[in-house]
Amino acid sequence: MTERLILKELCRYNIGTFADIVYRNALLHADAEAFVYGSQRVTFSQFNGVVNRLIHALGALGVRKGDVLGILSWNCLEYAVVYGAAMKGGFIASPFNPRLNRDELEYLIPYSTANTLFVGPELVDIVHSLGPSLAGVKHCISLEGPDAEMHSFSELVEAYQPSEPDIDIQKDDPYLIFYTSGTTGVPRGALYTQGRKLDNTRIKALEMGVKGEDKHLVALPFFHIGGDSHVWPFFYVGGCNVIMEQRSFDPDAALQLVQEEKVTDMHIVPTQLVATLSLKDFDRYDLGSLKRIYYAASPMPAELLKQGMQIFGPIFSQGYGQTESGPQITSLPRKAHEVLDRPLEEQKVLRSCGQPSVGVHVRVVDKNNQDVGPGVIGEIIAKSDSIMVEYWRKPEETRETVIDGWLHTGDLGYYDEKGFIYIADRKKDMIISGGENIYPREIEEVLYGHPGVSEVAVIGIPDPVWVEGVHAVVVLKEGATFGEDDIIAFCKGHLASYKAPKSVEFVDALPKNPQGKTLKRKIRSKYWDK
Repeated sequence: MTERLILKELCRYNIGTFADIVYRNALLHADAEAFVYGSQRVTFSQFNGVVNRLIHALGALGVRKGDVLGILSWNCLEYAVVYGAAMKGGFIASPFNPRLNRDELEYLIPYSTANTLFVGPELVDIVHSLGPSLAGVKHCISLEGPDAEMHSFSELVEAYQPSEPDIDIQKDDPYLIFYTSGTTGVPRGALYTQGRKLDNTRIKALEMGVKGEDKHLVALPFFHIGGDSHVWPFFYVGGCNVIMEQRSFDPDAALQLVQEEKVTDMHIVPTQLVATLSLKDFDRYDLGSLKRIYYAASPMPAELLKQGMQIFGPIFSQGYGQTESGPQITSLPRKAHEVLDRPLEEQKVLRSCGQPSVGVHVRVVDKNNQDVGPGVIGEIIAKSDSIMVEYWRKPEETRETVIDGWLHTGDLGYYDEKGFIYIADRKKDMIISGGENIYPREIEEVLYGHPGVSEVAVIGIPDPVWVEGVHAVVVLKEGATFGEDDIIAFCKGHLASYKAPKSVEFVDALPKNPQGKTLKRKIRSKYWDK
């Protein structure tokens, strides 16, 4: 019998690569569950095996290290396997938002230079309709079902052995392209190497305090950097990820999974918390296993956060970042949230996005790139080993965004004497009315304290006198009957009068992207695109 040299085996892949982590877990946590998806339960050993099979299958199709693998799908187990293949095969994963329309995909897929496209079952027809725009795509692979014009994922992987691939993976190898949400224009691809994404994974694992026995509910999409970056810290430490099946967030289904799977961690966006808190029979679920609720992707109104903590307890933590930043820039840990029983001055920290994360430097600068003092609003810039390498195939835009190693986020904010950072707004969302700078988020925070407001977005609209006027777009709570005068008067009671909305519009829902971010560009378009 051949002696197994497990320590030597553990040295197979280079340190600082995801290939090393996938293989390490397969050896040291072979029988522990890595992923749960519906009735499918996959161990770390099984995950490593199917990843290897896919790498061999792609090699047989002529796909080589450095080639781009496009993914157009909703979350599923196969999605995670494609990521695994990029980790160990040296490919570049390029996930696309499945809500994009035909015109957007006609731009984005060729821009990615993907030569292979993995397609979810609901997206097969739209891919077929793209025709000549997919000329660069040599192979289309159907993820969860057969299609006459595509390779079958299951048939491909079943045809090959799970042996380890002979591919040299380095930490500086390109690994992933994440696309900006397009809330301000055409999406751009943020390119990451193996080492940069793994550095962010380590930061999040450390700051969240996750352990091998923890179980994470994957409620955000894999194609968004926030959803993706929360999955791999659990994988990194040998924990489990439970992937939700539905295509949009269902709070009942989420809480049912928490109960059934004894989930310890959830990652949500504010709109998902709103949906969860609106449940009528919330108390019927056993949520005793929950240790942490992490929120990110868009600002969390302080009043909404307080409501969440009154229901779930002080188990919330926060991260701030963006597609280009890794995403981790700052962290507000669970301990910092334990202030509800303290004076209002101490509760102010709930309005912050935390302090700089471990391994991340953050500054706030003026238009001349000079540092400003505490309490002064400027642009937030960040530097770390986790930020993107570049915008994919856009060198000029890269130079405008990453200057001397510092990522210019386009977010406006300020900091206090303890280093807590407060987001004021996006540069492009700031309203200049009568020469005064007005930050919509400040007004939105106030309106979330109104008893009848469920959701709100504040924008600037054309004004014949003030150039821009403050306009509030409001979603009322069920049964609420407040009018425009009520909303404006409420704001004037909490803000300087020039900041209060001059007009109010009531709608049934705010337009959002899949990550829960309100599409202010879409709201503004009916006022400005004329």
